[in-house]
Amino acid sequence: MHSFTPAEQAAINHPQHDAMLGQILAWSAINSGSRNLDGLAAMARELTAAFAVLPGDVRLVDAAPVEIVRADGRIDNIAHGQHLVVQVRPSAARRILLTGHMDTVFEPLHPFQTCRWIDDDTLNGPGVADMKGGIAVMLAALQAVEAAGVGPEFGYDVLINSDEEVGSLSSNRLIADLAAGKLAALTYEPSALPDGTLAGARPGSGNFALSVRGRAAHAGRNPEDGRNAIVAAADLALRLKRAVRDGLAINPAKIDGGGGNNVVPDLAILRVNIRPRTPELQGIAAALLADLIAVVAREHDVSIDCHGSFARPPKPIDARAAKLFTLVEQAGADLGLTIRHTDSGGVCDGNNIAACGVPVVDTMGVRGGAIHSDQEYLLTQSLVERAQLSALTILRLSHSFDV
Repeated sequence: MHSFTPAEQAAINHPQHDAMLGQILAWSAINSGSRNLDGLAAMARELTAAFAVLPGDVRLVDAAPVEIVRADGRIDNIAHGQHLVVQVRPSAARRILLTGHMDTVFEPLHPFQTCRWIDDDTLNGPGVADMKGGIAVMLAALQAVEAAGVGPEFGYDVLINSDEEVGSLSSNRLIADLAAGKLAALTYEPSALPDGTLAGARPGSGNFALSVRGRAAHAGRNPEDGRNAIVAAADLALRLKRAVRDGLAINPAKIDGGGGNNVVPDLAILRVNIRPRTPELQGIAAALLADLIAVVAREHDVSIDCHGSFARPPKPIDARAAKLFTLVEQAGADLGLTIRHTDSGGVCDGNNIAACGVPVVDTMGVRGGAIHSDQEYLLTQSLVERAQLSALTILRLSHSFDV
């Protein structure tokens, strides 16, 4: 049996299962889909009140402008919800960042809107694992740390953004600003596996809208005068798919455009997701995309504009990140938990934090599974377990961790 310090023991004893579960049930009853601005505003109000128990400044930050390419080729702005920021002891010498997201993938018209019990331990509901459960665990851990007592030399920032599920485009600058100078970061995505395994290395992700502009013509009288944007977009999609290689996934996802069967289409929007495993492969992918755009534009006599970026850089595990994983896994072992990490194919705000040079463990949330589906579930026995893991990790970061 591991011997904990008095502060560690006090923190471990603090998290309350029923309090966390009550928060999750209340928060999951609020639809906070990424595009539901009213629902996000309601969720932000709930979180503002909940995080006010911490001894710091709680505020809502307006989302940064984000451009999108519409199906008709117009570049437009799209609105996002406000982001919650909490700052506790901002002048402390040792500071960490904790992040989560209030948005879910379930919009107001989605049929999955309520919770139900599958068995005594398993709660099915929208966002219960990803990540309203994670937010409850984060808050419980911070309350435990504050109750146990930490000195004025340790502080932290909390960010709960409203757009993680759509790429954090309106909050990526805020993430970078808050990550600057931090010793480490913890993000509360659900565990990579239901047994509590953490996500280790992650690939990057880039989303691109490629606007192909050709020339309209009558499909029967003078098709040779036209330049078919749909055909050019399809050729580009096929070339991109053929460029897939080990460590580089490319998914041509959608083509918008076209009209009547008797018109050569002059506009198509090809939407593509590219996931490079390493920073080196991200560079290769960027060059490949530019080269193929040039080739297709020339061969089809069309113009192609590229809109988008690698908003989630690859997240390899360097020596500093490995040290943080060791700290978390040792905290788990001291609690009698078997915690390990494995590489993941998904992306999250942990990618953005790591790109700022800050070591991060980004799956400190609840145990559960089937996220992004109407089968999403939370294993409620993990609530106290994961809050204890976080509280012990944060206490140790407060005084004995350096990278």
